[in-house]
Amino acid sequence: MKTQKLIIENAWICPVIAEDIIPFFGDIIVDGNRIQKIRPKNFSLYQKNPNKVGKNSFNAFGKVITIPNVNFHDHIYSRLAKGLPVNHPLNDFQNILKNLWWKIDNVLDEDMIIASANYAAIESIKNGVTYLFDHHSSQDKIENSLSLLKTSLKELGIRSVLCFETTDRNGAQKALQGLNENLNFFDNFTDDDTKAMLGLHASFTLSDETLLEAKKILSKNWGIHIHVAEDESDIKLSKDFTNLSPIQRLRKYKLLNDKSILVHGVHLTKNDFLRIEEFESSLAICPDSNMNNSVGVIDFDRVPNAISLLIGTDGMHSNIAKSLKQVFLISRNQGFSFNESFSLIKKIYFDQINFVKKYFDDYPSLSENERADFVIWDYTPPTPITKENFWSHFIYGMLESKISTVVQNGEMIYCDGKFINIDEQSILNDIYLEGEKLFNLIKTK
Repeated sequence: MKTQKLIIENAWICPVIAEDIIPFFGDIIVDGNRIQKIRPKNFSLYQKNPNKVGKNSFNAFGKVITIPNVNFHDHIYSRLAKGLPVNHPLNDFQNILKNLWWKIDNVLDEDMIIASANYAAIESIKNGVTYLFDHHSSQDKIENSLSLLKTSLKELGIRSVLCFETTDRNGAQKALQGLNENLNFFDNFTDDDTKAMLGLHASFTLSDETLLEAKKILSKNWGIHIHVAEDESDIKLSKDFTNLSPIQRLRKYKLLNDKSILVHGVHLTKNDFLRIEEFESSLAICPDSNMNNSVGVIDFDRVPNAISLLIGTDGMHSNIAKSLKQVFLISRNQGFSFNESFSLIKKIYFDQINFVKKYFDDYPSLSENERADFVIWDYTPPTPITKENFWSHFIYGMLESKISTVVQNGEMIYCDGKFINIDEQSILNDIYLEGEKLFNLIKTK
């Protein structure tokens, strides 16, 4: 529904103002790809006549509008992995990698990569995720694999930060190809909607030689995206091979900076946290995946407040709201008071805004003259929503609700639970054909 002017009336608008969310009732007027005007109005008048809107306006009927959701660690290549016939043990973390994920990423071809990207984009938009940081792996199709992802994501409305998962697990030559794919993408394929990071798998599959080469190309203005201490085996194997922990190796090769994402961090030590804090890198936590893989969950009380916390799904799903709710519940289970858990979620919310702006400086805050990217939650507050109680509505209301409508770059791409201008069913049918192909390939492995 691309119009020159898009008018959304009767919404609870939740702009980011300094370090607060200050909700108010009103309308948003979009002109082109910018928010032209935000018009506060009287909620009690709306209640007397909720159906009253101007000509060509979209009636939000008292639902809540926020900035878009961001997934800071995804694995798009995993999207076709549901229901696969795995015939080998998945009894520990290393076997999960060897007998599932590394088998998948060794057989993906161009068509399966495109299908995975389309599926991830559809799932993400349905969950209000229009900014996505991906950690890609297709070890038999390395060259130009990131450009395949870019094309699919951008066509469907996703802004992304992409990288290739460099690893020595398939030999030094493929490790070098992985580094080159990251560098080629950074130099030749990035634009206003697509950025790049330097992708590295995890310390225990990376040689010193590969990390040295990574150091040489990190002089550009970008950060690394790497798994760190997801399972105790990452630390043990890293020390067995190099006598250094994962964080010590990253520090040795000067790979930590303020644009880097370290993922998981379940088994980081106090000294590890101090090194991360020293270099201002951010930690992306993925609670659903951690529990699914039985590697433990991060102890939030041990993480210094100075370290930025981000949320990812690790490819399990696209519902970043679900993962954020998990963080709240885990912190409560770890003994945090309600106020402490609300403070944790608030910290993460603003940490994420600050980090995404390092790659997209026009990421919006729901203010006039900004880029028009926002989501409408299928949540109508049953009580007044204010600056003081926003986080209670957020945790117990919005995060338990679906996304109703998505506006990206001024265009309504998803409205009342339906995609605009794309044939979702046709795309899903094509995805199934590639998923069936993967299913049959895995069955023989």
